[in-house]
Amino acid sequence: MRSVSLQKRPIAADDIKHIAVVSEPHISEEGTKYAFVQKHAGEEDIYYSHIYIQHLTDDKPVQWTFGEVQDHSPQWAPDGSELLFLSARSGSTQIWLMSSAGGEPRQYTNIKGGITEAAWAPDSQSIAFIASVDSEAGLMEDSTQEEKKPLEPVLVNRLKYKSDTKGLHDKTRQHAALLDLRSNKTTLLTKGPFDHFGLSWASDSKRLAFSANRNEDEDKSAVVDLFVLHLETEELEKMTESTGIFTMANWSGDGKYLAAIGHELEYADATINQVWIINSRTKENTCMTLKWDVQIGDAAIGDVRSSHPNPGPVWSRDQKHIYFLASERGSTGLYQMDMLGEIEAVHEEENHLFGFSYHAAKDFFIAGISDPSNPGDFFEIQRKAEAHVRLTDVNNEFLKKVDISIPEPLSFKAEDGWEIQGWLMRPAQFEEGQQYPLVLEIHGGPHAMYANTFFHEMQYLAARGYAVLYINPRGSHGYGQSFVDAVRGDYGGKDYTDLMSAVDYVLQSYSFIDGSRLGVTGGSYGGFMTNWIVGHTNRFKAAVTQRSISNWLSFQGVSDIGFFFTEWELKSSLPDSPEELWNFSPLKYIKHVSTPLLIMHGEQDLRCPIEQGEQFFIGLKKLDKTVEFLRFPRSNHELSRGGPPVLRIHRLEHMAEWFNRYL
Repeated sequence: MRSVSLQKRPIAADDIKHIAVVSEPHISEEGTKYAFVQKHAGEEDIYYSHIYIQHLTDDKPVQWTFGEVQDHSPQWAPDGSELLFLSARSGSTQIWLMSSAGGEPRQYTNIKGGITEAAWAPDSQSIAFIASVDSEAGLMEDSTQEEKKPLEPVLVNRLKYKSDTKGLHDKTRQHAALLDLRSNKTTLLTKGPFDHFGLSWASDSKRLAFSANRNEDEDKSAVVDLFVLHLETEELEKMTESTGIFTMANWSGDGKYLAAIGHELEYADATINQVWIINSRTKENTCMTLKWDVQIGDAAIGDVRSSHPNPGPVWSRDQKHIYFLASERGSTGLYQMDMLGEIEAVHEEENHLFGFSYHAAKDFFIAGISDPSNPGDFFEIQRKAEAHVRLTDVNNEFLKKVDISIPEPLSFKAEDGWEIQGWLMRPAQFEEGQQYPLVLEIHGGPHAMYANTFFHEMQYLAARGYAVLYINPRGSHGYGQSFVDAVRGDYGGKDYTDLMSAVDYVLQSYSFIDGSRLGVTGGSYGGFMTNWIVGHTNRFKAAVTQRSISNWLSFQGVSDIGFFFTEWELKSSLPDSPEELWNFSPLKYIKHVSTPLLIMHGEQDLRCPIEQGEQFFIGLKKLDKTVEFLRFPRSNHELSRGGPPVLRIHRLEHMAEWFNRYL
């Protein structure tokens, strides 16, 4: 029998309000302290995030910003005088500065539409930023006393006319601009019907790199190029040849090279990322990591953190090495590469390194690391040291109170002999000799990676008495290019048998699992797969499908990415192959469904629009199947990770109640 501390309690659904999430470390120029963001969920639909500072000689960080606000993106000025951050504390997201000695924040921009990113110039005299700009009106000041706009229709004339995060697009585009701190004037740097992002300054403060698709067919094209803007001459140089997607560029210290993350769409969106070096003078592009069959960047997914910034590949001071994140076999680590393409691990453990800041002069890192027992903390990593030093323990009080289930790694052979990796979580208060129901979790993407990171949803299901199985079926990142590409054109094929083989394996290997009480759930692609499973087998006694896909024929026209995703992933499209799209659609197989199904969907989901859930519900209900439909207001595709806290709690409680009812 497993010993459980009497002081500890099972994790609850509303514990999302008790978990602190840290991100975005940024080391000061002198290398003695760093800034970071700490976020937590408030009541109802509110999240708060504040800036914290920690001196490396201190045991604990100090909170620097306060209030019911969302402060983020901290950056120290290169001369050490100021700390920049972005905040919507005045209404829309703007640039704010604080003295490095502390004090009250000061607002430095008031741009209509708000600001999405900012970057100090190396001379500390100006700040480049990305703002939402009306292409006709240009940069305008925000006004809190604008008259209410009259009710009017929305004219759509673009293919990309909506997005899950932004909703319906208006006339604004994401443009680069410059704030001159000496004159306090702002200047628009880019123009046209294009979106720009990923600012990076050269050391001379005269050149600015960024990513954009500035081709005439940008509305239909998936490519993203790197550009360099020469501020003195206003010349815009294109560094890549529209052959793929290139982002997260960083300059070498001498300003001769750019290091970037990218690929050339060889396998559409299933192409793994590589590290590239671009000569800014000759525009020669060299892929440095071709011989390493590993996804560059952070592919790990969880539900307490999402969309945290990645610094991209950063240079050592002597320009002999580049440092970057990579994801392999369920872990994300930190690696270094020399100019011959030889790669060594800086930090490679069974955990999730979700962000870092590097100090080139002192040659050390501040890295954020999570594992299945901890939502994440910061550590100091000396490149040549064997151990790293823990700097924060932000969830110490919470973790003292709750009982954590530690996942057991597993590996098994699929039907065709491919090796598949996964994890099994025992119920939090597991007792030998008892039998427990099992829930199979399926991730979205499908090109993502379950990982050695903290997952509140799975901890909650374990706390409710379920064993939880989650694997990385083919299509997942972390296992090489052939593995991640194998799902394309085969949705519901070998990815389905991978999942069924996983269930067979744990039933054969773990006697405490009750094979008569199996549940399944997943979101996005995982929701599609849940729908597919219940239409192809009756071995599961309960299912919960979340933000799912049921009909690929309609998905192509209603999803914000459907017009390219369907062709990329299914290798079929309208009007060329409607029969194939229908064969891939779970809606075709609803007569075979006998598993009680709960459908959960966000009302404002534009990635997998709610009509996908509606079609599946109406089809099943008309056939008198056991089905219920739970609709979440004011919720997009990110409901489980960044939706309103109160609705995230409802979602977990309804899921557990459904499994309790039928398992």
